Amino acid sequence: MTEPPTPRPPGATLARLILPAGTAGTSVRGRTVRGRLPAGSPDFVHLPVDVPRGVAEFAVSYTYEKPPVPPGVQGNALDIGLFDERGAGLGGRGFRGWSGGARGSFFVRGDAATPGYLPGPVRPGTWHIALAPYTVAPGGLAYEVTVTLRFGEGARTPVPVYPPERARGRGRAWYRGDCHVHSVHSDGRRTPAEIAAAARAAGLDFVHSSEHNTTSAHAAWEGLWGEDLLILTGQEVTTRNGHLLALGTDPGVLVDWRYRARDQLFGRYARRVREAGGLVVPAHPHAACLGCRWKFGYADADAVEVWNGPWTPDDEIALAEWDNALTASVRGTSTVRGTGPGPTGPGRRWIPAVGGSDAHREPDRLGHPQTVVLADTLSRQAVLAGLRAGRSYLAESAAVSLALGVSDGRGRCAGIGERLRTAADAPVTVRLEVAGAPGCTVHLVTDQGTLLTAPLPAMGTGVVEWRTTPAHAAYVRAEVRHAPVVPGLPGACAALTNPVLLGAAAGTPD
Repeated sequence: MTEPPTPRPPGATLARLILPAGTAGTSVRGRTVRGRLPAGSPDFVHLPVDVPRGVAEFAVSYTYEKPPVPPGVQGNALDIGLFDERGAGLGGRGFRGWSGGARGSFFVRGDAATPGYLPGPVRPGTWHIALAPYTVAPGGLAYEVTVTLRFGEGARTPVPVYPPERARGRGRAWYRGDCHVHSVHSDGRRTPAEIAAAARAAGLDFVHSSEHNTTSAHAAWEGLWGEDLLILTGQEVTTRNGHLLALGTDPGVLVDWRYRARDQLFGRYARRVREAGGLVVPAHPHAACLGCRWKFGYADADAVEVWNGPWTPDDEIALAEWDNALTASVRGTSTVRGTGPGPTGPGRRWIPAVGGSDAHREPDRLGHPQTVVLADTLSRQAVLAGLRAGRSYLAESAAVSLALGVSDGRGRCAGIGERLRTAADAPVTVRLEVAGAPGCTVHLVTDQGTLLTAPLPAMGTGVVEWRTTPAHAAYVRAEVRHAPVVPGLPGACAALTNPVLLGAAAGTPD
């Protein structure tokens, strides 16, 4: 049977670097490639390296010029990664690691690799060093890449140990987690051990490993999980047109990031996430950093990260956009289709909100915010099912808790992410219980806007009740906000919920 052709790497390819063979105990050094990338270069430029037999370790270091530029003009930034002889084409078949711009050197060998890279044998063939000019100054980007091959008998590659898919938990309960965390395996500064300790200190039940464009951290949690802490594996798919949390995917599964919205490839990789058991979650869709704003649309999203780290204007915009989409979906005008919490019209659905700290280093706080999800067990499958269904709320810390429910006069009731099926004119009572939010104010929001605002008692614990009908409010959700810092602007959120839907006109989760 003929082997299918290896897909070409995306972007441009440089001249091949050929390294001579060596013998055990020797090194080939001083093989350095220099070049200059002009402004307007492709997003990815690949340097092919012919690797001979007998190599035990493949090492790379690189530098590039960072000339001063006038205010408002982009300077130079060059990311880097590695693909082995299996190929550098889209899909990541030969993926061996990615460090972006986080470090200036890395290595891979049989028994170990630099964080961000995968250990494994260094087989002969054409490898590719991927250079990614994130920004290029007007005068171009001069770079220098040095490749070092160390010869000898290759070390045995250990079998990766991945986190278990279940912790003890408390049965059906509300579980707290951080859906967006970085370690030394991408551009973070904390080790997985430090993250596990910080997660426990923050009162979390689960944490999601979401490194930029690499899966190397998936096997780095051995001994750090426990009956009290579930580790979910995944990735932050960091494209030039926005970042995506591939949340809770199978360990070791890579989702490619080397495309833009204009390439019309996103649907393929969204399916890749779901086939690997994960959720498709656009991250910080309105962040101001270059390449962070989400441009792929939400037709393939399972949820959206509405709250990222400490509350900022970016989060306020994301919340408003999410609420507008929620209103459109419950009114039957949404174009979003897919596998979310159920249709609200023919083939339509609403998209739940999630949050994550995006913590990288001190003083970033894990669990600020955290997503609190109602799950049948503390397991990967149950937690993702709760997130997908929207049975969750977001809180700034474990000190804040709330319960939102609705009921009618016939004994029917519903909670967050659920639907109360009742007549359009039936009286409905909305009840919100809040604890741990001193100095905050409750806002009840519907498709008509904010219809109730009530301050909490000084200690931050209280109950708010409100009455409405499905004809007046197609959904209701809660925001608990701090006092405004700037007069006339809303205060930062201490907590917010996914909606409870009202009425019998639209569908419910299948």
